[in-house]
Amino acid sequence: MIEVRPYDTLGHANHGWLDARHHFSFAHYYDPSRMNWGSLRVWNDDTIAPGTGFGTHPHENMEIITYVREGAITHQDSLGNKGRTVAGDVQVMSAGAGIRHSEHNLEDVTTRIFQIWIMPNQAGHAPSWGARAFPKDDRAGKFFTLASGFQNDGDALPIHADARVLGATLRKNQIADYHLGTERLAYLVVAKGSVEIEGRKISEGDGAALSEIDILKVGALTDAEVVLVDTAG
Repeated sequence: MIEVRPYDTLGHANHGWLDARHHFSFAHYYDPSRMNWGSLRVWNDDTIAPGTGFGTHPHENMEIITYVREGAITHQDSLGNKGRTVAGDVQVMSAGAGIRHSEHNLEDVTTRIFQIWIMPNQAGHAPSWGARAFPKDDRAGKFFTLASGFQNDGDALPIHADARVLGATLRKNQIADYHLGTERLAYLVVAKGSVEIEGRKISEGDGAALSEIDILKVGALTDAEVVLVDTAG
């Protein structure tokens, strides 16, 4: 099954420095039918103006994955971590028992990110942060695991959840397969271009809630970039 959620139906909040679209209920946006998808709780599509950002604030018991689409984001936290993550790369913050952090666009260009929150498999993990540059060629024409709660997923950034975050870049007419399994759920968002799944077109910024699919086939209608979360139901 597939439910396409067009970009213009998402929750929307424009704070001037931050223009945010919410795939799930978040802050002042509430939709009881869009509270979560399995353990996926938040997927925000954020556009952050140059020289602005999120001041220091707390989190706990949430796995927070940031996928940078354009520009760069600079992170600093109460554990002493500091790092700059650029377009196409990923950072993961496991909030665990508690952490305070800030995220700023220190660039002179607009930054665009997906911020993805996944509920952990248990409360109270030790908090941590990490970032990784992923070779772009490894995502060409296939899904590449960016963050994972499974130990056999190689160099993926670790998260404390029964979930994976994957990315893929596709040339027009390429098809990428992913073995999801009918008992799992997935949520896919198109970062660039447009794709087709089961005869349904999904355009840039749109989301797709997927279920009861064994082998997921994503066909590129244009050159495209997609991000996918695979989660327990």
